Amino acid sequence: MIIGGARLRGRLFVGTGKYGDDALVGPVARAAGAEVVTVAVRRVDLSGPRAAGSILERIPPGTRLLPNTSGARTAEEAIRIARLAREAGCGDWVKIEVISDARRLLPDGYATARATEALAREGFTVLPYLNPDLYVARDLASAGAAALMPLGAPIGSNRGLLTREFIQILVEEIDLPIIVDAGIGRPSHACEAMELGAAAVMANTAVATASDPAEMAVAFKLAIEAGRRAYLAGPGRVLERGGEASSPLTGFLE
Repeated sequence: MIIGGARLRGRLFVGTGKYGDDALVGPVARAAGAEVVTVAVRRVDLSGPRAAGSILERIPPGTRLLPNTSGARTAEEAIRIARLAREAGCGDWVKIEVISDARRLLPDGYATARATEALAREGFTVLPYLNPDLYVARDLASAGAAALMPLGAPIGSNRGLLTREFIQILVEEIDLPIIVDAGIGRPSHACEAMELGAAAVMANTAVATASDPAEMAVAFKLAIEAGRRAYLAGPGRVLERGGEASSPLTGFLE
């Protein structure tokens, strides 16, 4: 998988929020084999990328940071947060989140596209979070997005792949990596997303709120590997009705 010129082997992205103890972030990232870890900029100590007490201290060295603009309500706020993250030493990758509706927590496609276009022009590798809408996805691709992160279900809900049919459309129509984000609550949900042809899965709440986060991270990793292999193998056809014998109905013993 190539994003912004970087070749990635790990197809599980993990987050750093909702853990009962920030000390779990490192073990989870290692258990997941995660090469990309997201962090909300508002949780970063801007005095330095590895300042004492910073959440960044918990992330394994060599891991690619994906700062997100969580909390941004407008394109302008998202742009400012992304610039702050880069100045703080978090790199030039950014996950754009623009959410102006505090009740439903759904991304604003228009504002997201504006922020994506502005930041892509400034040399950022932009991964926007979006509703899986084909027209919004096309606008984001045209704006310079390096990958797309459509939601599987409402953020933090753990309800699974409720937007399955729409994500399938994005996989088929958009020539960018599709990273399913938000709402994925079980390894089986992640496996299903990969079977559709998604390039990767982002998991935070499902892992962070598990009884054993590190073990859940391993389960997600294995499920994603299985789903990817199934996609590459080419799943068999599905019958609309009835059944079909796997062996010829001939040569029975008398």
